[in-house]
Amino acid sequence: MESRFHSLLLLLSLLNFIVLDRAYENGGAGVIKVNYKFAGADPTLSALRAHDDVRHLAILAGVDLPLGGTGRPEAVGLYYARIGIGTPSKDYYVQVDTGSDITWVNCIQCRQCPRRGYHGIELTLYNPRESLTGKFVSCNQNFCKEIGGGLMGCTANTSCFYTEVYGDGSYNMGYFVEDVVQYDRVSGDLQTKSANGSVIFGCGAGQSGDLGPSDDALDGILGFGKSNSSMLSQLASSGRVKKMFAHCLDGVNGGGIFAIGHVVQPQVNTTPLVPDQPHYNVNMTAVQVGHDFLNLTADVYTIGNKKGVIIDSGTTLAYLPQVIYDPLVKQIFSWQTGLKLKTLHDQYTCFDYSGSVDDGFPPVILHFENSLSLKVYPHEYLFPFEDLMCIGWQNSGMESQDKRNITLLGDLVLSNKLVLYDLEKQTIGWTEYNCSSSIELKDEITGSVHLVGAHSLSHGCSLHIEAIFLLLIALLHGLMMPPIL
Repeated sequence: MESRFHSLLLLLSLLNFIVLDRAYENGGAGVIKVNYKFAGADPTLSALRAHDDVRHLAILAGVDLPLGGTGRPEAVGLYYARIGIGTPSKDYYVQVDTGSDITWVNCIQCRQCPRRGYHGIELTLYNPRESLTGKFVSCNQNFCKEIGGGLMGCTANTSCFYTEVYGDGSYNMGYFVEDVVQYDRVSGDLQTKSANGSVIFGCGAGQSGDLGPSDDALDGILGFGKSNSSMLSQLASSGRVKKMFAHCLDGVNGGGIFAIGHVVQPQVNTTPLVPDQPHYNVNMTAVQVGHDFLNLTADVYTIGNKKGVIIDSGTTLAYLPQVIYDPLVKQIFSWQTGLKLKTLHDQYTCFDYSGSVDDGFPPVILHFENSLSLKVYPHEYLFPFEDLMCIGWQNSGMESQDKRNITLLGDLVLSNKLVLYDLEKQTIGWTEYNCSSSIELKDEITGSVHLVGAHSLSHGCSLHIEAIFLLLIALLHGLMMPPIL
């Protein structure tokens, strides 16, 4: 681990030389102050924010990111969006991830980055010098200070660096830039108009693991986490949107809904977010298998300092600490006592089964504060793999020590549910829903309500932003492992 840290520092130092050489040649132009500042900041930041030239823009009714692809767990895929960045705009394919706070795309300095990725998509290396609106972010800018970017000795004339490490050991590192990002704003019932906003994101210059050359590679990550550095927070801090969004993954027909804004229909029961946690954490109170509750004490849901359950679209499966996982799996398989269980790839518990899983296995119901529950049907937590059926619940106690006892719910159990994230009220909620239908977003200025419909798009569609949400078995894409906390 120590040698790896020194390697990272060495690469960052090299990156600093590269960036400075490109940014400051011909007189040192390139490093410009960030216009967008964050809510809850000190008076100095508030005063600077008052000078933002987009401060008078009205709050949008919402943003519609069309979904597509298949929601079936046996499909090899991942959540991704095609976004337009820069002036003139170029397309970049990025994974949509509610567990990540930083948006990044691979940049021109990246030597090992693939040029073709998932389904043969042609990937693009971002070059801030080719965009009329691209700007470098320096160490002394408030964005860099607030996220803890940069190295020791970071000064006004050096670039703000980042290193994003994922649960499987993969990492992406680079420097921050600011540029215009294109998106589709809701303008009426099932109607959108093109809009844009300036966003700070990472320019990836080095990466490892499953982020490198791969048939599943993408241009980067679209971070929808809860911190001030996420794309959602930046758009909200500029006054363009409310800090609310929702997704509904259609596990039956494929596609679904992803929208930024105030969802008024359907109405969703919510539970409070656990305060002072880096991710979307909620308190679980009980686990029910069929009609029976597991005999668990309250302390198993708050082990160590990892309090609550993480809700994360960047993870495919569902991870439980061993103290919950063992009795849960035992109770599930008590419904089929004659099964011969097999372990595939030292990770997945599988078995031969030819009948209907919904007839042969019980639903699992997770209970949360405020009487909110999440019902997971057998066809959602069981998936076919190598001619067997495998269980999607995973034992996080089998992970390395720093990830032990994580409770994390990924797409396998979130599909066919409208999941609503409300950072204005610090709540999250969900309800079973037909994700091939539509939802209603409220226009905060006029009070009118607009329909946002479901989508099922392919990566060949020519929209500025398209989000193709697919479920990827974690074995086939290491990036879907739980994030490091």
